[in-house]
Amino acid sequence: MDKIELSVVGLSYSQTQTGAYALILKEKSGNRRLPIIIGGAEAQAIAIPLEKMTPSRPLTHDLFKTFLDNFEIQVSEVIIHNLVEGIFFAKIICMKDGKEVELDARSSDAVALALRCDVPVYTHDFILGSAGIIIDENDEEEKTSALEAPEEIRIDSSSKQLPSDTKSIADLERQLQKALEKEDYEKASKIRDEINRRSKK
Repeated sequence: MDKIELSVVGLSYSQTQTGAYALILKEKSGNRRLPIIIGGAEAQAIAIPLEKMTPSRPLTHDLFKTFLDNFEIQVSEVIIHNLVEGIFFAKIICMKDGKEVELDARSSDAVALALRCDVPVYTHDFILGSAGIIIDENDEEEKTSALEAPEEIRIDSSSKQLPSDTKSIADLERQLQKALEKEDYEKASKIRDEINRRSKK
């Protein structure tokens, strides 16, 4: 069965399920999107590598990645291979001493690990055909602009004040480090965005 490569567009707060998020995957050679509903903790696990943040202590997926590295097990790809009654099923394909091993996984865990291991995510056409959404290329930028991070990470400037412009970048970098040490990823993301904003000036 042919595989279709996907890229992670981002995360968005689910409009249909309270406390849930939509992981949005994009067909690399097409205009279909695959939304997968996941929980808040799962969204956070995916948002951290998307936002290129380093937790002060390793989270579960970081620990698993370290385990794989230390035992010289290579993750080669992730496949979202089935869809049954609205539930997606995934496999993590690993290599060890030339032997391929398939591990069953939740789609959210598989994607979180794929992002950390920098490996491709695939699915099959029948899954995109039954659960995919076709996006008009003319409207693509507008419809995906709000999908860059989950609610815990994405900052709403109308409700959360950005760091004061009177603080230097060095001060902000110190605040960023403290927020990471306290595992306050929402605050860390806000500070990081402010640092990036000033650096582009």
